[in-house]
Amino acid sequence: MSLISCLSVFDRSGARSERRRVGAVGGLLLLSLLSACSVIPERPVRPTQYDFGPGLSTAPATPAKAKLPVLVLADLEPSGLLDSSSLVLYRLGYTGDQQLRPYAQARWALPPAQLVRLRLRDLLGTQHAVLSATEGAALQRSPDQPLRVLRLELEEFSQVFERADQSSALVRLRATLLDNRAAGETLLAQRVFVARHPASSPDAAGGVLALTQATDQLAQTLAQWVDAVPAKP
Repeated sequence: MSLISCLSVFDRSGARSERRRVGAVGGLLLLSLLSACSVIPERPVRPTQYDFGPGLSTAPATPAKAKLPVLVLADLEPSGLLDSSSLVLYRLGYTGDQQLRPYAQARWALPPAQLVRLRLRDLLGTQHAVLSATEGAALQRSPDQPLRVLRLELEEFSQVFERADQSSALVRLRATLLDNRAAGETLLAQRVFVARHPASSPDAAGGVLALTQATDQLAQTLAQWVDAVPAKP
């Protein structure tokens, strides 16, 4: 074989080797890109946030001071998982399970204890001048001006499933009503309030709506009880 022929063969084989090397490098690069794409984390899904809605649609009338006492509404004390948690909780009652479970993609805009207190303040404010504990301590009042303190503890606030496709909201609240005078506080009454309301759907949205409605029912009963408890002589 002539020198020219040998060079020609060498050029063709070298070109083929170069193309194979380029193809191999390209394949490795493509595999690297695909591998990198596969480990990029997906964008996390933000949980849906719920509250009790806009509240009262009209401003309440100012109560007559001579008839109704000023009401100090203390911070509502939560218990268990309700303590500073914004989880939307449910129970599987039909299994006999005593465990509170959270919805993965549902949250309250505020801890339930705060939401319930705001709702109660709005309703009680239609009949009473409602103050916080700090405002009540700083209040300058005459000896004959009545002042009551309402302390509350939220014991249950969950969606209870009676069946897989049927549930209801359960709200339980312990209320303690005190008479506050210069000599100190006197117990007027104490009561546990329970409200249930059926959920329109067996999911977080249905549970949130039912818990809002159950809270409103309980608030109405609580307000009537506060007004009905007689004052100490």
